[in-house]
Amino acid sequence: MKVLISTDIEGVAGVYHHEQARQGNPEYERARVLMAQEANAAIAGAFDAGATEVLVNDSHGGFRNMPPDVLDARARVVQGKPRYLSMVAGVEEGVDALCMVGYHSRAQGRGILAHTINSFAFASISLGNQELGEAGLYGALAGEYGVPVVMASGDDVFISENQALFPHASFVQTKKATGFNSGVSLSPEQSRQAIRAGVIEGLAARAHARPLVFQGPQVVTLRTQSPMMADLFCQWPSFERVDGVTLRFTAETVESAVRMLNCCSAMSSMLR
Repeated sequence: MKVLISTDIEGVAGVYHHEQARQGNPEYERARVLMAQEANAAIAGAFDAGATEVLVNDSHGGFRNMPPDVLDARARVVQGKPRYLSMVAGVEEGVDALCMVGYHSRAQGRGILAHTINSFAFASISLGNQELGEAGLYGALAGEYGVPVVMASGDDVFISENQALFPHASFVQTKKATGFNSGVSLSPEQSRQAIRAGVIEGLAARAHARPLVFQGPQVVTLRTQSPMMADLFCQWPSFERVDGVTLRFTAETVESAVRMLNCCSAMSSMLR
């Protein structure tokens, strides 16, 4: 059994503020270790459940947050960007299950540090009529490779947004959101114990899990944070301008959609 663990930072126990998620300050240095420790809990749970191989994907920001020497030496680490499959890079190696650790709710939501891919650029992303956050987008990308999400952790808002997408997954609540920058969190130790148990539970039920699959070409609707951002993205001829901040394009696969969105995210740095 080969397991991929995708690890973000905003859903980690004890993380509430952008300073904890951005390089260049002491709060980030502590938070990146907390992130790695939650990844280690998931790695341990995967091996407890019988995994023969584990990949851990560093899925936050520049994708080089977790100190490699802090991570469980039994796992291989996916780090650095750009990479085509982004937060689920490694899924192409024939993995059997995906665990999402430290994830957060989608943009404009009420969760802690809520956003979708790029808080500066994107206000919402929908495939067809379904608005999705990062968990939905990357769960669907994994689904194109036949890989189900079996476990996910984050705050209560993240869980409420995604339970219907992954009904067979084990969800672990690390904290309760009381605002964008506030909440009530488990201790790091309690969170790690719960994540380890959640991975074991999710993998034990893997036979009943089903990949999230969006059939056929997808009409992607993107709302930007400003008309200026929409102006930039519409330099790409594939985009149709719907209104001042809303764009639309058609992608043959979820992978194509995600790759286009990540290109837009990179383009947005031109306006910072």
